[in-house]
Amino acid sequence: MPDRQQLAGSAPPGPAAAASDVEPRPPARRRRGRRIALVTLLVVALLGAGGGGAAALYLRSVEKDIERVDAFTEVPQENRPPVVAGDAMNIMVLGSDSRDPDGTTGSRTDTIILAHLPKDRKSAQLVSIPRDTWVHVPRSRAGNGGRDAKINAAYAWGGIPLMVQTVEEFTQVRVDHVAVIDFAGFTEIIDALGGIDVYAEKTFTSIHPPFRTFRQGMQTMDGETALDYARQRKQFPDGDFARIRHQQQVIKAILDKAASGGILTSPGRLNDFVKASSAAVSVDKELSLMDTAADLRGLRGRNLVFFTSPTRGTGRVGSESVVFADTAKAKTFYDAVRRDAVPEILGAAGK
Repeated sequence: MPDRQQLAGSAPPGPAAAASDVEPRPPARRRRGRRIALVTLLVVALLGAGGGGAAALYLRSVEKDIERVDAFTEVPQENRPPVVAGDAMNIMVLGSDSRDPDGTTGSRTDTIILAHLPKDRKSAQLVSIPRDTWVHVPRSRAGNGGRDAKINAAYAWGGIPLMVQTVEEFTQVRVDHVAVIDFAGFTEIIDALGGIDVYAEKTFTSIHPPFRTFRQGMQTMDGETALDYARQRKQFPDGDFARIRHQQQVIKAILDKAASGGILTSPGRLNDFVKASSAAVSVDKELSLMDTAADLRGLRGRNLVFFTSPTRGTGRVGSESVVFADTAKAKTFYDAVRRDAVPEILGAAGK
């Protein structure tokens, strides 16, 4: 595969991880509908690159209407990792697929990404944590958790605050902001862009209707096709790691297309893109789109590097199929993230 088509940060080999089975928590007060997290970064990066009054007006509109979540009030401050690199930023991205035909939705989060934005804001390192990673889930203020489980059990038991606690305890990296994503919402984003280009690593057929066949090589996908592609995992020997790779490919392709497709010079397409994105965005109460746009004005797909949290592969704990973290490698890797040591982050992951 040519270098320009390769996806940085491919997942380690290993057998497929089974779908997560976690204990459900009581229904939330209200189910938050269409949510997109990483699209927040895409929107602000794109609009920040445009500059000028029109971009500022768009952002003010998004800032006013964006859905906010209370991510940190219930997180015990005394247990949080200290801030080590104050000028860097770490955003925890949580995601699910509200139209997932596999039925793995509800109170679970199927995607967990720790997005690290270095002090200079010239790049971003996005670390995918497999949803079945076996970790210690702290006890929430409501009394849930307090035992080892798959990492996405934290969301089922205590929502976003318990996910913050769990990810911080696992990585020892301070989470500055939180965003939430619904990959089903990517269909409108991608269609507003006129489709995206994605390189399929092999020829395979989707297990979901209408059972599309994806041919090996570069191809242009509309929103529904890209979402279907991002869901596939059972046809690959490394299972859920393949799904992670596909999601990373789609995220990168969206940013590449948004930055290079002339959307900023087309008011109609720009409006469609912003409407499709902002209607789905949900972030914590303190995240400022205006400030983040200024920070990320130069961010493009080539500046993003994707990783998968170091693992030792899959195994079983009782009746559950889980992913085991490589504790030693993870400690070295997340220590570099905590210190904003970008060369060490890349080196620890072999980049």
